[in-house]
Amino acid sequence: MIYRISDFKYKDVINIKDGNCLGAICDVEIEREKAQVIAVVVRGRFRFFGFFGRSEEIVISWDQVKVIGEDAVLVCFDRRPEPKHPRHDRNFDD
Repeated sequence: MIYRISDFKYKDVINIKDGNCLGAICDVEIEREKAQVIAVVVRGRFRFFGFFGRSEEIVISWDQVKVIGEDAVLVCFDRRPEPKHPRHDRNFDD
């Protein structure tokens, strides 16, 4: 099947490892010499209802893309853990 880059835009990306929706595809990375797609870029999620901007974009390599459907793209992606806020690690009893 033939896809256009515009076909990927706004498709939800679902991680099959944990079932979470990572966001929507906003861009595609292409290697110029080989003219191959090497990664998809997922737009960062809004923080606190959009008042604090977006989180960082997620770049998912093409070999992690498993299924491309009409409405969603399934990926097998190892998500790096979110850093904890330093205030949550304090012991207030000291």
